[in-house]
Amino acid sequence: MCPWSRVLISLSGAVFICKALAVLALAPLSLTACGGRVEAPVVSPGNQQRGTYSRNINVRKPDVYLVRRGDTLYSIAWNYNLDYKDLSRWNGIRAPYTIYPGQKIRLKPRPSQRQRTTQKQARPRPKKPASADTSKTQKSKQVQKRPAQKQPVGRGPVKWHWPTPGKIIKSDTPISKNGIDISGKLNQRINASADGVVVYSGSGLLGYGKLIIIKHDEVYLSAYAHNSRLLVKEGQRVAAEQHIAYMGKTSNGRVLLHFEIRKNGQPDSPLKYLPPR
Repeated sequence: MCPWSRVLISLSGAVFICKALAVLALAPLSLTACGGRVEAPVVSPGNQQRGTYSRNINVRKPDVYLVRRGDTLYSIAWNYNLDYKDLSRWNGIRAPYTIYPGQKIRLKPRPSQRQRTTQKQARPRPKKPASADTSKTQKSKQVQKRPAQKQPVGRGPVKWHWPTPGKIIKSDTPISKNGIDISGKLNQRINASADGVVVYSGSGLLGYGKLIIIKHDEVYLSAYAHNSRLLVKEGQRVAAEQHIAYMGKTSNGRVLLHFEIRKNGQPDSPLKYLPPR
């Protein structure tokens, strides 16, 4: 055998030995993976708690709200996009809707209330057969017992006005989608958009700054947010275009008025009600 052949054989053997060693080194990893013993990444308890909190924070509103100092039934309803009349009915609170710090307010109807409503709608009471002699008398009584129909309260009775002059802008704030944002100058005059009664004046609602809520009738409320100074108090009756506040800044430093109109507790576009300029 020539010397070159011996060298090639030696090199081939070395390569074979290296490959064998590599296979042996990888064997435990392959066996572990095949055996299903691969461990999951370690998650610290702190990270796990933060993740759970962020997932559950906006899932649904709580069933019960604990009244804090400065709250009103109107502000609680406003904060959760509810009608104040529903809150008063669910909690047995009558006008003038007085509440106290520490009081528990239900934000949803009780199961029994829902069941009663469903049963009344699904199972009307059967009427007793009337005899021929008493049919006319019963009909007359039924006519007398019919309650007088209430006149529908809509946009007609409320005469709306622009709360302040300025250009409508997009502020991209968390509450901007609930109404319109009107730009202006710092301490610009803010007026009541229509006749009504002030049902909230304060700064307890997150994202609204110094806020005024006015009740115009049993259907409509209006709100004026991000004020620098409030000039009216709760329970005060105001007239349309009355000076109620001064324009202030948002948390981002923008000078504007955030204006909302709510119909039966739900945000409605103010541009549907405000007169054309």
